[in-house]
Amino acid sequence: MTEIESTTTDRMVEVSAETFVDRQESRSLGRDTLFGVSGLTVSYAGFPALADVTMDIHRNNITAFIGPSGCGKSTFIRCFNRLNDLIPSAKVEGTILYHGQDLYGPDVDPVEVRKLIGMVFQKPNPFPKSIYDNIAFGPRVLGMKDGLDERVERALHQAALWDEVKDRLKESALSLSGGQQQRLCIARCLAVNPEVILMDEPASSLDPISTTRIEDLMHELKRDYTIVIVTHNMQQAARVADMTAFFSVRVSEGDGRRTGILVEYDTTQKIFTTPGDKRTEDYVTGRFG
Repeated sequence: MTEIESTTTDRMVEVSAETFVDRQESRSLGRDTLFGVSGLTVSYAGFPALADVTMDIHRNNITAFIGPSGCGKSTFIRCFNRLNDLIPSAKVEGTILYHGQDLYGPDVDPVEVRKLIGMVFQKPNPFPKSIYDNIAFGPRVLGMKDGLDERVERALHQAALWDEVKDRLKESALSLSGGQQQRLCIARCLAVNPEVILMDEPASSLDPISTTRIEDLMHELKRDYTIVIVTHNMQQAARVADMTAFFSVRVSEGDGRRTGILVEYDTTQKIFTTPGDKRTEDYVTGRFG
């Protein structure tokens, strides 16, 4: 065992054969490039928050973004469904190709993008409606009214929530536990038939049992969906991700401004056992961050 493997195992992430089980299967499921990111820079009010990111994201994989606070992980994940468009001071430069098409091309409708690339946020945000109406909301807005009952049931099944709520569909979604609410939000996302699910720290506010259920759910969903997740929990990245990108911060010598940069992107096993960059090694072994 190398020094980095030993240190990582002892101090931070328990890397074992079981941790990376089914990684070979997942690679066979999806090595096709779904997103091609090239030279991506995101600025707020003229100051870059994330600079010059280039990477590919593969279909039917779980890709994790890790790194210290303020390194641009959440900014980056919001680029994939153009949520940064909603921030007046934000400017996105570079290219994100989705099925070979530029997501930021002049003829691309951001609303159409968000139908195909859904988002689950850090804290559960169910609408103050019934469980049924939460799931049915998106399909109704998009005119998907045929077979609505079946669509709601299918989404709840996919989110591993149906058995817990099938007799409570008319009750308020706010009556659910935190973990159930987060799975409800995942079901709400699935109800409009996306191809990609973005998750920005989806388990950070949940207890360990609920976190485990969300992670198990991600493993199930990646057979049909491509998942991109931001997480501060390195054990979680090691457990769920096929590919992991480590981001860090570059501090300007002149004015001290902090800009997020992509340091290393590789298979999760390599990132956590034999990273190619000393900065990655320092982060995963707990020496900084």
